[in-house]
Amino acid sequence: MGGLTTALALAKEGFKHIDVYESASNLGFVGAGIQLAPNMARVLDNLGVWKQIEAEAVNITETSVRVGASDSELAHVPLEYIHDTYGYPHMVGHRSSLAGGLYDGCLKHAEQIHFHFSTTADKVTFGPKPSFTATPRDASQAPYTVEADVLLGCDGIKSNTRVAMLELLNIQAHVKDTHQAAYRIMIHRDQIKDDPELLALMEGNKVTRWIGEKRHIIAYPVSNNTIYNLSTTQPDSNFAAATNATYTTRGDKSVMLGVFADFCPMVQRMLATVPEGEVCEWKLRVHEPLPTWVHESVALVGDACHPTLPHLAQGAAQAIEDGGVLGAVLAQLPDTTPASINKALKVYEKIRKNRAYALVELAAASGRALHLGDGAAKEERDRQFAALKEGKGPVPDKWADADVQRELYGVDTTAIAREKFQELFAEVTV
Repeated sequence: MGGLTTALALAKEGFKHIDVYESASNLGFVGAGIQLAPNMARVLDNLGVWKQIEAEAVNITETSVRVGASDSELAHVPLEYIHDTYGYPHMVGHRSSLAGGLYDGCLKHAEQIHFHFSTTADKVTFGPKPSFTATPRDASQAPYTVEADVLLGCDGIKSNTRVAMLELLNIQAHVKDTHQAAYRIMIHRDQIKDDPELLALMEGNKVTRWIGEKRHIIAYPVSNNTIYNLSTTQPDSNFAAATNATYTTRGDKSVMLGVFADFCPMVQRMLATVPEGEVCEWKLRVHEPLPTWVHESVALVGDACHPTLPHLAQGAAQAIEDGGVLGAVLAQLPDTTPASINKALKVYEKIRKNRAYALVELAAASGRALHLGDGAAKEERDRQFAALKEGKGPVPDKWADADVQRELYGVDTTAIAREKFQELFAEVTV
């Protein structure tokens, strides 16, 4: 998402030669549900692609936090106010709709944006003209060197660009094991057509979170209420011997059902819809904070520099914010010398870095609060949930907390980049 947004943002600003290298044979348009928060929608709307994405999404008007074992409600938060407050509703959609909308936006700038699929990028070099080796998947095609004025590493948590930058700068920062994993499940209407309770959830406009000790499930309808999306978080028990390169594994349905065996019957029925052999589990990893995202004319973007846990639903939104800011700062370059490019990229880092890392920490803290077992901390959390029902105090589920939403949705980082570029650019030293 960060790479597509960055390419589109640069094209909108008039850049003529934008090349996107992708190791997959195509974008695939697969995946699961994704939350389309107002701070994301604002960037997408500015880039002219939001209406297409919005047309296939579901407007969320409420959220409910429930006890996994009993389905009793701990908290209910209405969300209708979000549109009036932030200019966009909180919507949810299918990841393929988001990727497809961004890709279609890029295709409208085909003279400026050139896609190179089935091509890996590694062996990054730095300097006034950064370069990398492009290796086509087709073995009959020889690898070749690509040189650029600006190189933006949008290559994910396993980023080759980050590895090369850290090695050059002699920085020790590693992928962190969170000891958590996730199942992502898509339930289609025909799978639950005879279950009125599950159909009501699919046809509603609500995000529901069922929580338990060290585990939770978040669920919501997507694709115009034709699919019900579930994303779980649970202790990682299947990746213990996995290498750092392993992020997914084929799961076992009986094991998945066992993880949530003490959750309520309705949750059991949802999980039971997953066909045998189609259980896939993701390992949740983050990365130690980096002292810098920028070296010379190279910058890191999205999960390459700030991967996060999913508990605030901001991973893609923060990568999209990166892309919007990069377009804004590079468009205001006073000249195209390597020194000015480096300073502009440092302005991008200055605008984005502290915000992104604060949200990474907040997402981790929210997950810890949701996963509490019996004890004083859980009792305090549940007292906060009880107070919330009386209209008092914060929401322990930070995603639904109005103060947190203000920090998430009320900040327009692209506007900050446009308004403060000259000031911040003048402060940067190289």
